[in-house]
Amino acid sequence: MKKKYSHFMMQAFVLAAAGIFARILGFLYRIPMQNLLGDSGTGVYGQSYSLYMFFFVISSAGMPSAISKMVSTRVVLKQYSNALKVLKVAIVIAGTIGFFSMLFMYFGANYLATFLHSRHIVYSLMALSPAVFITSIMSVLRGYFQGFGNSLPTAISQVLEQLLNAIFSVVLVYIFLDYGIEVSAAGGTAASSIGALFGLLFIIWVYFINRKLQNARIKRYKNIEIYEPKKKIAKEIFTTSFPIVIGIAIFSMTNIIDTRMVVVILEEIGFSHDTALNYFGQLSGKFVLLTTLPVSIATAISIALIPSIAASDALNHNDTIKQKVNTSLRFTMLICVPASIGISVLARPIILFLFPNSPDGYRLLQIGGISIIFLALSQVAAGILQGMNFLKIPILAAVLGGIVKIILNYVLISIPSINILGAVFSTIACYFVSSTINLYNVSKKINVKIDFLIVFVKPLFSSIFMGLVCYITFYIVYFVNGNNTISLFSSIIVGCFAYFCVMIFCRGITEKELQNLPLVSVFAKFLRKVGL
Repeated sequence: MKKKYSHFMMQAFVLAAAGIFARILGFLYRIPMQNLLGDSGTGVYGQSYSLYMFFFVISSAGMPSAISKMVSTRVVLKQYSNALKVLKVAIVIAGTIGFFSMLFMYFGANYLATFLHSRHIVYSLMALSPAVFITSIMSVLRGYFQGFGNSLPTAISQVLEQLLNAIFSVVLVYIFLDYGIEVSAAGGTAASSIGALFGLLFIIWVYFINRKLQNARIKRYKNIEIYEPKKKIAKEIFTTSFPIVIGIAIFSMTNIIDTRMVVVILEEIGFSHDTALNYFGQLSGKFVLLTTLPVSIATAISIALIPSIAASDALNHNDTIKQKVNTSLRFTMLICVPASIGISVLARPIILFLFPNSPDGYRLLQIGGISIIFLALSQVAAGILQGMNFLKIPILAAVLGGIVKIILNYVLISIPSINILGAVFSTIACYFVSSTINLYNVSKKINVKIDFLIVFVKPLFSSIFMGLVCYITFYIVYFVNGNNTISLFSSIIVGCFAYFCVMIFCRGITEKELQNLPLVSVFAKFLRKVGL
């Protein structure tokens, strides 16, 4: 059991590390892009991306989780031929959906731009359309490798994709800047297709170099294989991926809701179109960008959870399932709670450091930092439920969260004194509702007792103390040298040290847990030597 648990943690760690690194690359290219395009140009970029993400979700988002789950249940039973058949059928299904989504996005760009009340995003939508088809194929291959418990192909392709996206985004935005914001933003979005293409080529290469091992496994266990018709597999793909896609699509729709409602409502209460687009640029290019970085850890854990829990469920290892559930929740909160408090407390210096040419929008982070906790919990709990075949619950949670968001958007953004902050409040409420529903059902359906003291209270107490230390440290250092960057990083370093010291002191982190985390075990040995 310990070996399987460690393997699960390693897969989660690999995906989390890749996700964090990819997000960091995302920061590195979005910062110069924001400074080149400004808040208005970033608003154009964000509007087109919200629509792209919806088509991406329809064609690709459910595939890695669904395919990894289906493959893992066959691999654990030595059904390697059927696992390969899952891959082939899934590529046909995802490729077909992705191809027609690409065509609709390209040829329907004018209609979609009209729907979003934004005439500026037509070229950006056209430039993004090839990425929909490319990622649909890549997502299936990523899910296939994850089903075998191998997260490296996904991690490397993800980093490669984001690296090339980062390089080409800045280069193309700069090249086309003289042609206006519309064309320049389209150049930035075209980089997504370029990065996705190279990510796909890499993972195809990995697949072909693994074919010899794959064929050997199929030949070895051929006699114990149970024949599965392709129609049966196709039906399972649809029934497994559809609930996942619907759940993610509803959250994606909340971004489209923001994209349309924010600009329209702000114009209705007296703001100009340019000002409304400016505010939306702050929402999508700063608030969403910064708050989703820590959540990438939760996303990685949920992706690793689905095939891992599905495999344990196939073998009736109930104790292992409960251990994975508790560990995933604790690990998520260990990171996301301090990130939430830290981003809220240091919102203004963070924005000044990252976006010196457009430093507005820090209030969105000050108020909305707490959304990190609820979004992370919602994603991890949804991954647990999906791994245990409770596929309808995350959909219900996402629907109810989306309804709450629409209502609060309409009510709060319409108040002139609140305006764009209304979208932040509605986001917090949306994720709070969905995370509450998902967590309640994890406890009820899987019969897992969640230790709220360990999972939530101790990280929150330590994070509040950390936030106080960060605030004091920043202003002391700033008073001494007057440099925002030095003060910011000094407060982050001191705050992180304070957080872990308080967590260790209140037994929020134990030596055994530190030893189970990849690389962190070295830190555990150091703490033991110094008597902590």
